[in-house]
Amino acid sequence: MSEAQFKKAVWLIRNGPPQESDNDTKLGYYKYFKQATCGDNTASKPWAVQFEACAKWEAWESVKGMSKENAMKSYVDLLAKGDPNWESHPKLAEYSE
Repeated sequence: MSEAQFKKAVWLIRNGPPQESDNDTKLGYYKYFKQATCGDNTASKPWAVQFEACAKWEAWESVKGMSKENAMKSYVDLLAKGDPNWESHPKLAEYSE
């Protein structure tokens, strides 16, 4: 798994066709992306009434200490779990680094 593969996966999630994903999968993409690009969560926990922000904070916090490389791999693995052939997706013809 390379950083280039991670960037390609991120691009496909952002620019590809909408996926049918449950909240746990969406939070999985979020937490691995944040850990890979920002490192450990250092923000204070949002108020409990801020449901979406709180869920995102808790998801990111759950991978605290994970290396950048493992977070990138986990992100790509999550995409591959939903679409094992994602690297041959037609939309990736538009991708450029």
